[in-house]
Amino acid sequence: MRIAVIGSGYVGLVAGTCFAESGNTVTCIDIDEKKIAGLRDGVVPIFEPGLEGLIKRNVRDGRLHFTTDYAEGMKDAQVAFIAVGTPPGEDGSADVRYVLAAARSIAEHMTGYTVVVDKSTVPVGTAKKVADAMAPIAKHEFDVVSNPEFLKEGAAIDDFLKPDRVVIGADTEKAADIMTELYEPFVRTGNPIFTMDVASAELTKYAANSMLATRISFMNEIANVCELVGANVDNVRKGIGSDDRIGSRFLFAGTGYGGSCFPKDVKAIIHTADSLDYDFKILKAVEDVNASQKLVMYRKIVQHFGEDLSGKRFALWGLAFKPNTDDMREAPAIVLSRALRAAGAEVVAHDPEAMKESREHYLGAEIEYADSPMEAVEGADALVVVTEWNEFRRPDFAALKNALRSPVIFDGRNVFRRTTLEDAGFAYYGVGK
Repeated sequence: MRIAVIGSGYVGLVAGTCFAESGNTVTCIDIDEKKIAGLRDGVVPIFEPGLEGLIKRNVRDGRLHFTTDYAEGMKDAQVAFIAVGTPPGEDGSADVRYVLAAARSIAEHMTGYTVVVDKSTVPVGTAKKVADAMAPIAKHEFDVVSNPEFLKEGAAIDDFLKPDRVVIGADTEKAADIMTELYEPFVRTGNPIFTMDVASAELTKYAANSMLATRISFMNEIANVCELVGANVDNVRKGIGSDDRIGSRFLFAGTGYGGSCFPKDVKAIIHTADSLDYDFKILKAVEDVNASQKLVMYRKIVQHFGEDLSGKRFALWGLAFKPNTDDMREAPAIVLSRALRAAGAEVVAHDPEAMKESREHYLGAEIEYADSPMEAVEGADALVVVTEWNEFRRPDFAALKNALRSPVIFDGRNVFRRTTLEDAGFAYYGVGK
C-alpha cells in the first residue's frame, strides 16, 4: 500500500518505519523543515533502540520518504495516519487542534478514497470532529478510523512489529478490511486484531494506560505501607504477581511514573469524565499518589540530612523517566532535582541518553552534568538512583564508596540489594524496604 504518516515524532516515525519495513511505500509528512532535512540525511531526532537502523535501510531501499509537502506525501495514498501531538491543556483535556489541522490538510490533498486514521491518542469523539473538519474540503470519499498505539518506549519496534493485539475502530466494512489487510503481516502468529466501533477504540487506549498507571500507584502505596510495618515490597510483589488474575507486570515500586502517555492519558480521561459530570475517584487518587511519590526520595534525603541541604551535593543516576529512552516528559528526576535545589543543594546528574534533552528542554543549567556515573558521584554527599538503566546495576561499590563524601545511597528504583550495600558500609534507603 501507499501510506502517508502526518507527524514525524515518536509515534509517527515508529509507525511509518515499521509499515515500510513490511513492504509498504510510506511518506512521513512534517511541517518542521529542519527535522525533515535531518531525517533525509539519516539524523533521527529521538532515541529508540533499533529505529535508526530501520530508517536508514528503508530510505536506502526506497520504501520510506520524508517531506514537508502534503501534495507530495498524499499523492496516491490509500491510508493516511495522523500522528501529531495532543498536548494536555491546563484542565487536563487533550488538545486536538493539531489533529484537526492535519485532517484538513489531508482532505485538501488526497487524490482518491482514503482511510484517515487517528493514530494519536485522542479523546472519545475525535473521529467525528476529524470527519466534520474534512467534509467541507474533501473532493473524494473517506472514512475515519481509530487505531490507537500501544508502544512502550525503549521497546517500540518489537511492540509494533510483533503486537500482542491490534485495535481498529471503524464504522464501515471497507475501512475495516483495508486496515486488517495492512496489519495482517504483523499478526501471523495468531495475535488478535480487534475490530470495534470507533468510540470503543478511542476509549481503549485511555483505559489501558490508566489501568497500568493505577497498578503503579497502587504498588507505590503498598511500598509506603511496607516501610511502616517492616515488610519488603519485593516479596509482596512476587506474592501477588504469581496470581494469574493479577500477573507480574507493572508491579514495581519506585519514584512514580512519567513519560508522554500515562500522565497525559490519566488527565484526559479524568477531564472527559468531569465533562460528563462523572467523578472518576480512582484516577484522581492515582494522580495524587503519583505526584507525592515523585518526592519519596527527597523525603528520605531530608530524613537523613535534615531540611537545610545547603552545601550538600547529590549525584543523580538517571534523568529519563525510564531506561532505553531519552524522554524526560514528566520525569521524576525533574521534580526531585528542583526540590533539592530549592533546599540549597547542588545536583550533578548522569544519564546515558537524556542529558542533551535535559540541557536543551528541561533542567538546563539548573544542575550539572557528568560524562560518566563515577564522575557524577565524585565528591557528592550521596547517590540517588532515579532511572534503572542496566549500566547502573553493577557498579564497583568500593570505588563508589571512596568517591562519595559519605557512603549513602538513595535507591529510587530498588536496583541494589540492601544487604550487599549495608555489608559494604553504606547507609541504604530503598522504596518499600
